[in-house]
This record gives sequence, structure tokens and C-alpha cells, in this order.
Amino acid sequence: MNVENCPRCGRIFAKGIRDICPNCYRDIEEEYEICVKYLREHKEATMQVLSEETGVSIRQITKFLREGRISMKNSPNMSYPCESCSTPIREGHLCDACRSRLARDFNNMSEDERRRELQKQQHNKDAHAYRVVDRFRDRD
Repeated sequence: MNVENCPRCGRIFAKGIRDICPNCYRDIEEEYEICVKYLREHKEATMQVLSEETGVSIRQITKFLREGRISMKNSPNMSYPCESCSTPIREGHLCDACRSRLARDFNNMSEDERRRELQKQQHNKDAHAYRVVDRFRDRD
């Protein structure tokens, strides 16, 4: 049996399917139900209002949104922060600007790596050619 401390409350529990204890899991499910019930009645609520009115942390609401448990389609004012720059977004983990920057940085890194490899190959060719020339000069 795998026994661990719950990362949420610190209690010891037998780890199985979930990474949190049964009590915390139950609490999270109750928080989810409270949020869903509130959003059914107040579709225009923002995350801040939802948190204040339900007592559920913004962090937990964000987790529900990212997991797809709370539908963004039915909540037009609901958004959560980009993990990089904190710009409000409605899907994924990064805003379009951060995603583009990350893709550009990745492409630049790949291009730099390719250039270094070509330079290394060219240097190796030049080094071998130089040695061969030296060998011929030494024979004379």
C-alpha cells in the first residue's frame, strides 16, 4: 500500500487513483457543484465574482476551467490568466502572443542548432583538408 501526505491538507492517506485524500477530493467536488450551480443562475459572472460569491479560490476555479469541468461556452465573461504573462485567456495555458513567442524562440533555437552543426561539419572538413595538405608538403 502506497501511503502519502495529502498535498492539500497534509493528512496521511492511502494513495490510489487520486493524488489527494478522500476528504479533500470530496471538498473539491462540493466546490465544483457550488460553482456550477452559481454559474447556472449567473451566466455573466467573472472569475473574481464567482470566487467572492462562492468562497471557492480563484486557483481552484482556474483548475476547473482548465480541466474543462466548467464550460467556457456558457460563461462569456469567464477567463483565467495566461501562465506566462497573466493576460486573460479562455483556453489552453498560454495566450496567442506567448504561444507565438514560444514557437518563434523554438524555431530560432532549432535554426541556431542547425547552423552550429553546419559550422562544426565545415570546420571538420577544413581541418582534415589542412592536414592532408600538410602531409603532402612534408614529403617534398
